[in-house]
Amino acid sequence: MTDPQTAAALAADRLSLVEEGTRHLLHTVSGLKPEAVAEPSALPGWTRGHVLAHVARNADSLVNLLDGARTGTDIPQYPSGEVRDQGIEDGAPRPVDVQLADLRASDERFAAAAALLPAEAWTADVRHRTGYVFPASDIPWKRLAEVEYHHVDLDAGYTPAHWPELFAVTEFRKLSARLAGADLPAVELVADDTEDRGVIGTGTPSLTVEGPVRALLAWLSGRSGGDGLRRTPDAALPQLPPMG
Repeated sequence: MTDPQTAAALAADRLSLVEEGTRHLLHTVSGLKPEAVAEPSALPGWTRGHVLAHVARNADSLVNLLDGARTGTDIPQYPSGEVRDQGIEDGAPRPVDVQLADLRASDERFAAAAALLPAEAWTADVRHRTGYVFPASDIPWKRLAEVEYHHVDLDAGYTPAHWPELFAVTEFRKLSARLAGADLPAVELVADDTEDRGVIGTGTPSLTVEGPVRALLAWLSGRSGGDGLRRTPDAALPQLPPMG
């Protein structure tokens, strides 16, 4: 992406999706009972409080990348992996009202930082915490993915069936492409509601898996075991690597 106006327009569209997704997340959290924060989430070893603390701190980490893009400096997403992990652990046990206030405040900081970027800043390269470089115009989508995936991980009534279609289709295509050529038996994927297709794994597919795009994405992203997906022939689904 080299045209600043195109990059800025893409970022604006994605920021509107972040705003909508965050509104739904805040609605879910506002309905949690006090004891729900300490209960298990859908992520092994994490309570719902861990998920909420992570989502809030992720917003602040992306503010760092937005500030770096705006100022032309290489600001790390997190000071270190240890700081990231400690922030999640420290924030996990907080009461639900504190979690909710933190989510709102961190989202406001993210939106404010994004609003400061001039068009040309959206074309700047920024560095993910794992080291890879990507354009700043992708930051809003990364935030959207955090909100949508972890909303499901809360295990509080929001399921893959609630994902917006644009999010589900885009992520289905992204994860299918990422797993193409991966070290697993080849599988053909067919989204029967959007006509999207993909092939994951290595070799010629001997298994075809069909279903709604949201259900396929839930399996690809580790949010389901693939229950309800149609398999031809009726064979076991391969074990997928974690999203990372």
